[in-house]
Amino acid sequence: MNTNTPPDQAPKKSDKGKNILIIVLLLLVIFSGVKLYFDSVDKTQKTEQILVISEENDHLNRRIDSMAYQLDLRINEIEKLGGDVDSLVVLKEQLLAERSTDRNRSAAEINALNKKIDGFSGILIEKDGEISRLKQVNEQLFTENQELKTSKAEIEDSIVQLNLKQDQLEEKVNIAQKLQAQNIMISAVNSKGKERDGSFKNRQLEKLKVAFDISENKVTQAGAKVIYVQVVAPNNQVIFDIAKGSGTFSIDGREEFYTAKQSILYDNKAKSLIYLYQKGTDYPEGKYEVRIFSDGFKIGQKTFEIK
Repeated sequence: MNTNTPPDQAPKKSDKGKNILIIVLLLLVIFSGVKLYFDSVDKTQKTEQILVISEENDHLNRRIDSMAYQLDLRINEIEKLGGDVDSLVVLKEQLLAERSTDRNRSAAEINALNKKIDGFSGILIEKDGEISRLKQVNEQLFTENQELKTSKAEIEDSIVQLNLKQDQLEEKVNIAQKLQAQNIMISAVNSKGKERDGSFKNRQLEKLKVAFDISENKVTQAGAKVIYVQVVAPNNQVIFDIAKGSGTFSIDGREEFYTAKQSILYDNKAKSLIYLYQKGTDYPEGKYEVRIFSDGFKIGQKTFEIK
């Protein structure tokens, strides 16, 4: 029995193997091409998705900045009007904290933040209404305050006017109560008791005599009165001698010397007074003035001359 393969069958088996190899290679090429295609598509989609998310992130950041600015405006306005801004400050701080993040947000996070910012818009509308109410309240308070100030000013003006009228009345009463020294006579009395009026010389002057009448006054309060007399020299200095009864008294808030004084009991009727003052040393030549005071007022004056 012959077991050898016929010569025409060997080439057929070789061609069949080649065909299978070619088919396998073709399949590999096709598979690789398809894989590359799908990889390229996937990469493109991912790139586009990243770009979209990046743009959405940028847009979200702009919305955050805008909303933070709007919140800041309301915070400042409400603070000026005296309202409560704690809740707005918390919202603003949350936005600023989110704005400062460095990482890229996911699509879900972006969507959630956008919804949150949309909710803030409603809060802004609510706060705008609150600002409007606060403005109305402040305007009303301002009007009431102005009215109170006006009323206060009117009351103060009335008080000033009343005080002025009272002062004027008191001044009139004081003037009406003021005593008057009338018929003032100034004489030089020599050693023999002879008197000279008006002008005289030192040798004719042993004692200075001042006589006058206190006029009747029904308004002033009756009782003890002190009548002070000043003799004022040409140099405007008061002649005084403590040893002869001179001293000081208060007039217009200041202390002054008096030459002589008398205490009287005044009964609202006219009263005559006489002062005799021992000269002592010679007086300088010139014009002298006698001034009479009582109850803090100057009630009379007259001049004389020593030649």
